[in-house]
Parts: sequence; structure tokens; C-alpha cells
Amino acid sequence: MSAESTQEPGIPESTTVTPGRGSRSRRKPRGKGRQALRITAWTAAGVVVLGGTGLGYVYFKLNGNIKSVDINQALGADRPTKVDNGSQNILVLGSDSRSGGNKKLGGGIDDGSARSDTAMIVHLYKGHKKASVVSVPRDTLIDRPACTDTKGHTYPAASGVMFNSAYSTGGAACAVKTVESLTGVRMDHYLEVDFAGFQKLIDDLGGVRLTTTRNIADPQSHLNLKAGTHTLDGQQSLGLVRTRHGVGDGSDLGRIQLQQAFVKALLDQVEQVGVLSSPKKLYDLADTATRTVTTDSDLGSVNALADFANGLKGIGSSHLKMVTMPVQYDPANPNRVLLEKAKARMIWTALKNDRPIPKSATQGTATGEAKGVVSAS
Repeated sequence: MSAESTQEPGIPESTTVTPGRGSRSRRKPRGKGRQALRITAWTAAGVVVLGGTGLGYVYFKLNGNIKSVDINQALGADRPTKVDNGSQNILVLGSDSRSGGNKKLGGGIDDGSARSDTAMIVHLYKGHKKASVVSVPRDTLIDRPACTDTKGHTYPAASGVMFNSAYSTGGAACAVKTVESLTGVRMDHYLEVDFAGFQKLIDDLGGVRLTTTRNIADPQSHLNLKAGTHTLDGQQSLGLVRTRHGVGDGSDLGRIQLQQAFVKALLDQVEQVGVLSSPKKLYDLADTATRTVTTDSDLGSVNALADFANGLKGIGSSHLKMVTMPVQYDPANPNRVLLEKAKARMIWTALKNDRPIPKSATQGTATGEAKGVVSAS
């Protein structure tokens, strides 16, 4: 951790470097992206195959791996109306717990806290043949609503706080409440993927093949890649989705661009892996996936995840549109971003009506300057 880091209560650490004249230099600690939604649901579907081979006992073991939280009970009735048009919205968070295996990977102290440094709103269109993903920058300054966590603790509203403070304040329920307040869109499901589990998932898959168009060197995320084609193992993949200093403008927005490119490469990889011909490999993937996620209570079983996976199996990278929530850098603090409300409203309206996100919703917004650095091979 940098010696000049400071920390606000309830808000992850951030180190500010004063920009030079005409520059937008910004330096912040590494984040931890987790993009295992597709892997998790897909591997859970394989449990059905295992059951058909006479290994039904596997179901009970994997079912016991899954952790779930009753978000509906915590949020109550004060939520956006559920839209009955055949679509679904899922909030996917990457949690940065500093305990257990995550402590070793993160290099931090075990302070018992957990943070959300990656957030994606996944919209499955009617028929579940295509999807849109909206990444929400963790550094967005928002007005967080009052919320209640799943243990019944209540937290007052707060103004001008970072988006990811919602999770560190009140966990999953507060994160969902904040996203619904921000978007006006009801989240039908919740999936949280942890730091250590993401790395093991990639190793169980046999790595992810992708191409980098330039060198990426970031000692903070332990990543050193030359320009070219690579098959990244779990540790390297984790480094790639965490890095913010190695490419782009050094912001969280650049890291999001890398994460989105990695997701598409990962989907291509998943479709090419013949795990169904290897019961052991399928089991290892399913075991890791079910240990890695925390879900809402409606998805908190192998059967529920398998049903959910059946609705995702036709969605490949070519059917996935990924955008970043429209923001601009905060003139008062280049380490923070501000929501472009009018443009964001175009996205939320499109999702509510199960329509494609218009290109104009993201034109002229801050990007992070890392587009094209990573692509599927």
C-alpha cells in the first residue's frame, strides 16, 4: 500500500496524485474485477449431466456450497415495479473481502471488511438470446439511499459518496437498493463473486486465451505482459482485470474497458472447452463455481442455478453488448466521476422497455482510454 494513501470511513482507500499541467493523472489502489456470471451459471447446468450418470450425490455437495442472501425480505415493497416483458436484470458484484484466501491474494490485512470494486448490471432480453451489460464505475459520486441489510441493521442516507460505499456499508441488500435507486430498474437477481474464487475458476478452465496490443506492466497487480497472444492463468487473469496503472489513463474507467474485453474473451473460451466429455473437469468447475458465488435466495440452489444457466446458454460474446454507465471526470477531484444523468436515463429507459441501448447514450462520455488493448484471440 502506498505511503501517501488516506482512507475515509466506509470508503475504500484512494491515493490522489495532483495532475500536472494539462494532464489527468490519477493514481488509485488496485481493484479486483470478478466476471464469473457466465461461468457460474454454465457450470451449474452441468450438474444435471452428472446427476444423470448416477452421481446424484454430487448434487447435495454442490448445493451445500452455495451461499445465498434474502434480499427481497431486506428491501421489502419499496422497490421499482417488476416489468413483466420476459426480460431479466441481474446485479453482478465482485466482492473484495480481505479474509481467508482473499487476504493472501490481495496482499492486505484481514480487517473483516468487504468492498465491491466491480459492479455490472446484466440485462437479459426477452427470449434470452442476447444481453446488455452496464458497468458501474466504483468511483462514481452518488446519493446513497437509506437501506437495511439482511441482518436487519439500518443505515441512513448519504450524499456525495462513492458508489461502492453502498456495499461496504450495508452489504448486498444496500448495493441492490442503491442500484435500484440510481436506475429505477428492478434487479431480479443478485450474484456476487469473490476474489479468490475467480482465480481458481480460470485455472479450472485451463486459462483464457487473448491478445494484448501493447505491453502491460503493473507491479501493483503483479502483471507483466508483452504485446502479443497469451493464455492467461488464474493469477494473470486476476492481475489483468485488476490493473489500472499499466494501460489507459490510470483510472477505474480504463480498468473497466479491460474487464469488458476479458469477459468477451472468457465467453469465447467457455464455448470451446469440452468439459462435458470429462466428468472430473466438469465437477471441478461446478465445485469451484458454487463455492465462489453468493446469490439471492431465489438462485440459492443447484436446480435454480441450472435453470438460470439454461436461459444463458445461447448467449455468446457476439450477442453481448457491453457499455460503461455514462460519466464525466469530477472537475473538483480527478479521482472521482460524476453521473451524466440525461445520458444514463437513456440506458435505464432502454432496459425497462427491453430495447437495445442507443449509441448516443455513451457518446462523448469519459472512457478510460484503454479500448482495444485486449481482444479475444
